[in-house]
Amino acid sequence: MKPEVFIKKSIIRGGGFATAPAFSRLFVFFTVVLLSTGFTAPPERNTRVTIVGESFHINGDVTFKGKSWRGYPIEGLLPNSRMVNGIFDDETDSTRYKWNYPDTKVWDADRNTREFTDHMPLWRQNGLLAFTINMQGGSPQGYSSAQPWKNSAIDEKGNLKPAYLNRLSIILDKADELGMAVILGIYYFGQEKSIADEEAVLKGIRNTVEWVIRKGYTNVLIEINNECDLYKIHPILHADRVHEAINYAKSVEIDGRRLLVGTSYAGGVIPGAEVVKVSDFILIHGNGVGNPEKIIEMVRKTRQIESYTPKPILFNEDDHFDFDKPMNNFVAATSVGASWGFFDYRMRDEPYEEGYQSIPADWGVNSVRKKGFFNLLRQW
Repeated sequence: MKPEVFIKKSIIRGGGFATAPAFSRLFVFFTVVLLSTGFTAPPERNTRVTIVGESFHINGDVTFKGKSWRGYPIEGLLPNSRMVNGIFDDETDSTRYKWNYPDTKVWDADRNTREFTDHMPLWRQNGLLAFTINMQGGSPQGYSSAQPWKNSAIDEKGNLKPAYLNRLSIILDKADELGMAVILGIYYFGQEKSIADEEAVLKGIRNTVEWVIRKGYTNVLIEINNECDLYKIHPILHADRVHEAINYAKSVEIDGRRLLVGTSYAGGVIPGAEVVKVSDFILIHGNGVGNPEKIIEMVRKTRQIESYTPKPILFNEDDHFDFDKPMNNFVAATSVGASWGFFDYRMRDEPYEEGYQSIPADWGVNSVRKKGFFNLLRQW
């Protein structure tokens, strides 16, 4: 129920107004009081993502129920794409020019989000069920040896920045409308340097999780950080302690509701036993894994970890393609019941249409690699 409806009904029940001016004064007073204390009723949501065993469910139904593709069961899988820079901005004047659009010669964060959401229905129509987005984005160059820019929805003390949240709300609202799941990453290596200390890291996690729950989103999964084994600062984000951060995020509840949580590792890396134990779903990456047989091996090794219990295994980053070949990383992951995620970036001297992670991004399905991925996905 919206706050103003709640207030109006409460006043009417109590006989609290006799004239329109009196009601108006009471309405304004109680609206200011309740909103200033954080009272907001989340809207009704359309999309609810849950996990049962190794399978993803959307609104109570297992994905791709009873379906197979090329002889491989696909029931319960969550095909996804890495779209981490949907709310990207750069707060550093000396690097902001790097992301200028080719037509306007300026960077525009709101345009980026607007064009992102404009293309979401096309992705969904072509079979995409989920995407990864990150509060600190991902390298706008695909891969970067250094990151002098600053792109973070979280400030140095762990507070959330309203401008980023406004853009994220637009995307999450659209995903909810379309029946899509969102893997929301909180930290990205190279940008976590902007967070002051461990206390702020934990505050950023809590604030993000609470914001998602208070907004009523039921289609959001949390990725604590991208490739936890690559972090140099904030030990709680390192591979040997990140399970603590996962447990912390899982402990954040509002009205008995919490979010599903995991973290990811660099390409080809098998997750640690503690992370496998506490995660609701397991994220692995295929970057650097050029042989599809190695993808199959990664999944099998993950399931052989002593702490493993049945839960989804999901690649949410893999920059290998070969979509025209009978066997590739997409097919390999599918063959052993793991969801696969497309990671595409604009490579040297490629045109603007290429890549979903490079900024400025063309969010359409209009390059050979993008078409190759979605052509396979449509068959599902």
